[in-house]
Amino acid sequence: MSRRTFTMIKPDATEKGHTGAILNMINQAGFRIIAMKMTKLSAEKAGEFYAVHKERPFYGELVEFMSRGPITAAILEKDNAVEDFRKLIGATNPAQAEEGTIRKKFAASVGENAIHGSDSNENAGIEGDFFFSKLEQF
Repeated sequence: MSRRTFTMIKPDATEKGHTGAILNMINQAGFRIIAMKMTKLSAEKAGEFYAVHKERPFYGELVEFMSRGPITAAILEKDNAVEDFRKLIGATNPAQAEEGTIRKKFAASVGENAIHGSDSNENAGIEGDFFFSKLEQF
């Protein structure tokens, strides 16, 4: 079991000014931020990050959405990090997300769902390393 997971506060949440409130929820849930940066993905970098979805019908819209504005990327640490963070963010569809989750509070739709969370320990490492060098991870 890994103690680390990766998250990205997406452009829709950033545009609406929810970054601080989301980071507060993450901290209140007991996660320690060990790397964090605000950046803007180019369409090329967004496509690279979401390459696993390249054959899916929503891929083009996803790349366009993720490159439209700034995101906040972070590596988080906590026991059982991936599973606990998935519970904190809630279902991809905010209408199905549990009360008190990040997506229930801040997401507008399946497509604009406020936040990304790694779905496995392996992907948490890959995704964190995509954004941060080892020198940037504390």
